[in-house]
Amino acid sequence: MYSTEQLKEAFEPVLTELREKAAVATSFIDKNFFQVSVATLWANVVLSPEDTGITEDDLPNLHDVLNEEIASVLGPNEDLKTVFRFISSKDGEKTMIEARLNQTHKDLLLYFSSMILDPEGHRKWADELKEKQKK
Repeated sequence: MYSTEQLKEAFEPVLTELREKAAVATSFIDKNFFQVSVATLWANVVLSPEDTGITEDDLPNLHDVLNEEIASVLGPNEDLKTVFRFISSKDGEKTMIEARLNQTHKDLLLYFSSMILDPEGHRKWADELKEKQKK
């Protein structure tokens, strides 16, 4: 299992790239695009942590690393929940369209939003879906 510091070091190139891609000018970051990018990173890492060289056990520490990065860009007290609240908003939908995300990508981010923001509701929805598939 990696420490938070080790994960910070390992993911620094990716986080730097996210900031650079969201940069509109040298000192200005498109916070909306940044949030879509961070949400995409988190969703992909959670789905396949081994593809990034980590295990599921490393996810809590990576969560902390991402929260720190999010706070540095979006402001204090902002975190992954903030990002996924944005994804579920009208501005989030608009940004995903502007970023030209395909429907599968948008659905993935909205699915993660559901899990993160309303875990009980998500479980209920998933159970109902499973029941419908059985019929």
